Amino acid sequence: MTIKYLDKDNNKVFLNFTTDKDKANGQHVLIIPIYKDNLLFTYHGSRGIEFPGGKIEPNETSITAAQRELYEETGAVVLELHYIAQYYVQRHDLPSFYKDVYVAKVDYIETKQDYLETKGPKLYRAVTDIPEHQQSFLIKDTTILKCLERVIELGYYN
Repeated sequence: MTIKYLDKDNNKVFLNFTTDKDKANGQHVLIIPIYKDNLLFTYHGSRGIEFPGGKIEPNETSITAAQRELYEETGAVVLELHYIAQYYVQRHDLPSFYKDVYVAKVDYIETKQDYLETKGPKLYRAVTDIPEHQQSFLIKDTTILKCLERVIELGYYN
């Protein structure tokens, strides 16, 4: 079943919920990580607090990209990773893209000297616990919130 709607920029979004049996083949990844009964976010240097994610590099699989992005932006090491959704954003002014969405159970978090474009990990019980002035516009995105609802529906987080 495809959920269709317009995003804040009036781009068409097509969201499909998946299972581990489906093939992940997007150009980008988004990870919803869980660590010790908290949601794990990253603090992006210019956007604010959001879930980790990024582009899939050449010759890299979607799952490898998800593990890499999560580690680069938070220092988190994955215990379990599950493919839960893919969405397509049909944009009018920029290239359209597919994004694979994963839920990750985190084993542990390493302290790093460099988190690349982010300021490292942040833990919160809920999105609403993040101070409003620190929330990235992405954490308010309908698609990301629907994916978080899916994580809860599947029993990965409560």
